[in-house]
Amino acid sequence: MDNTEVILLKKALLRQKEARKQAERILEEKSKELYDVSSHLKDINSKLENLLSEKTSELDGIFINIIDPYVVMDMSFNVINMNTSAKEFLGFDHTKNLINLSEFIHPEFLAYTQESMQSLLQVGTLSNYRAKILTKNAGEKWVQISASLVYDKNRNPIAAQGIIRDITQETEVKSLLVEQKKQLDLIVENSPLGIVLSVNGEIIKANNAFVEMLGYTEFELRKRSLKELSEPEDPTIGKSLLEQMNAGEIDSFKAVKKFTKKDNSKILAKTMVTAITKNKGKSDYQVAIIEDISRQLESERKLKASENRLSALISNLQTGVLLEDEDGKIALTNQMFCNIFNINETPKDLIGTDCRGYAEISKNVFKNSKNFMSRIEEILEKKETILADELEMTDGKVLARDFIPIDNEGDYKGHLWAYNDITISKKYRKNLEAQREKYGSIIANMNLGLVEVDNEDVIQMVNQSFCKMSGFEMDELIGKVASKLIKINDDCIITTKNQDRREGKSESYEVEVIDKSQNKKHWLISGAPRYDDTGRVIGSIGIHLDITEHKELELQKEKLLLDLENSNQGLQEYAHIVSHDLKSPLRSISALATWLFEDYKDVLDEGGRQNLELMQEKVASMDKLIQGILEYSTANNSALSDSKIDLNTIISDIRETIYIPEHVDLVVPKQLPSIMADRTKLYQVFQNIIGNAVVHIERDVGIVEVLFKDLGEYWQFTISDNGVGIPEEYHKKIFEIFQSIGNNERSTGIGLSIVKKIVDRYHGDVWVDSVVGEGTQFHFTIKKILTS
Repeated sequence: MDNTEVILLKKALLRQKEARKQAERILEEKSKELYDVSSHLKDINSKLENLLSEKTSELDGIFINIIDPYVVMDMSFNVINMNTSAKEFLGFDHTKNLINLSEFIHPEFLAYTQESMQSLLQVGTLSNYRAKILTKNAGEKWVQISASLVYDKNRNPIAAQGIIRDITQETEVKSLLVEQKKQLDLIVENSPLGIVLSVNGEIIKANNAFVEMLGYTEFELRKRSLKELSEPEDPTIGKSLLEQMNAGEIDSFKAVKKFTKKDNSKILAKTMVTAITKNKGKSDYQVAIIEDISRQLESERKLKASENRLSALISNLQTGVLLEDEDGKIALTNQMFCNIFNINETPKDLIGTDCRGYAEISKNVFKNSKNFMSRIEEILEKKETILADELEMTDGKVLARDFIPIDNEGDYKGHLWAYNDITISKKYRKNLEAQREKYGSIIANMNLGLVEVDNEDVIQMVNQSFCKMSGFEMDELIGKVASKLIKINDDCIITTKNQDRREGKSESYEVEVIDKSQNKKHWLISGAPRYDDTGRVIGSIGIHLDITEHKELELQKEKLLLDLENSNQGLQEYAHIVSHDLKSPLRSISALATWLFEDYKDVLDEGGRQNLELMQEKVASMDKLIQGILEYSTANNSALSDSKIDLNTIISDIRETIYIPEHVDLVVPKQLPSIMADRTKLYQVFQNIIGNAVVHIERDVGIVEVLFKDLGEYWQFTISDNGVGIPEEYHKKIFEIFQSIGNNERSTGIGLSIVKKIVDRYHGDVWVDSVVGEGTQFHFTIKKILTS
């Protein structure tokens, strides 16, 4: 290190020492100033604490004398001090007893109180604390408390003070107002009347009834005004009533208005609008109550029309009608009444007159005039409904009189007399009674068992035939429950059928019963409801036929049919076996004849060769006969496989299959239909008939035609030829098995019997029309099968 560097370092060290001394001097000065300030602050703080203590004492004196309850408590809720109001409010004196304010807190508000105390500790003050407390004298009370913390000299909270305000009445009033508002809202929203709140006619709120009435949503209604939605029913009204209300000229008004719904239809509504004002002068709100009276007006119109119709009906009734009011004055009558009692005045002239005078005048038209008047007095005194009270007149007629009092909720409003001429009906009833006795005697002695029961199945009447059928005496049956006395295999059927009778149903059904002697019988019952004179079902009537013998015959028939079916099944199986067993030796004979001819044709003479050919023909005929028997045995038993078939195709196939002589032509003049049927069976039908036709034509030119007709429910087919014809005595015989015409060895006599069997399976008929030497027409029908 050179000299220069040493000198520089020394100078730097000196400057550093000087700077440190200067800093120490400044630090000493500042320390002194800080000490002086600290001493000064202590003095000031001591003065402030004394002043705070003095002010606290002053405040304590002020709060002790305030009107509202005032309480000072420590941080554990123990009361330190309270004023007189607090003592009276809580019902305790802290100078006599230790009081802890937590005991006064209602259990529902413990958690809320704890949260409020935390807030008081954090902030230092608490306002608007509302809770329910339990006092000694007054029970439950609602209070509002404003509180603050009290600190010690170190600013630690040592107590809390607060003013308690009793808000019980205020809370109850608010709760009541809230409840009333809820009730009012509920009433408004569920009112059947439309209720609308508006300002200057502009809707601000509408209830559900008004929304449904017009079809708008409440949001849509808020965009409209009552003036826009309605117009006065009377267009001559000048200044709008709503405008008058807005101007403060009227407080309320009623009017019938025509409202336009959302779908542009109109309704008439009774509208009552009331103004609500806070200040004098113009209204602030308007409340409108709207009642849809469209249906009411329509009902009134219908009622008026109904009254007119009723009046016209009464006027033209064949019953004499007299309506009197409570004072005995005629309110309504008709021409028939005037005619019955020989009254010359018109029904209109009689209205308002005293009825007693006309009764005195008319009494002489009755056989017992004195009894006529006394009976009227008796009826009027009792004021009870009387029906079909008979009166005999001097001219031989008989009247039925009805008396009907008119009562309106206990208030007597008069009465109605009705007179009907029952002369003819009474004579009819007498004749009917005679007929009843006549037919009653017939019923009692007929072979059919007759029983009448009520709705509880209790026997009311039986005839002698039923007693004989059941084995019971008449006195053993009358008054007894039929279903309990007569034993029936099916216990529920009588209950079910009696229920059907109560519903007005009639029907026939079979039951198996056990009579009194324990014999099993079968009855056919025809049941029908019994009615009284008013048309009410009061029971049922049953006619019983003993079908025991018939039932036994049916069971025997079923057994025979089953045996026959089994026999047929056996025969079919036998036919198959026989056909197979017969065909095997036939084939052997045919083969032997063929071999014999081939081996000895050079040795055999003409007669031998002819005999062998004849043998082959007989074998072929026998084979054909066996095949026919097999087809006949299965024609009526194999299952039908119905499908849609084209008959034109079937005829074409037959043309290619069977032998048709060259001089015969098979034609189809008109396109045949496609039908639902079993192809194999229909093929057999057409092949057998056409096969017979083509080989029995001796003309130079033979024609066989296939024709059809649509008969609606059936198809009719015809195979016509110009052959030799069939004698009339064979027209039915040819459809029987093994029956053929003449000595035609090629015919087995089975083909047409197979046709008949197949046609029968399709519920059709087969017949023949023929003239010998001119030709033959085979006709057959088959029932159509409907496709789904």
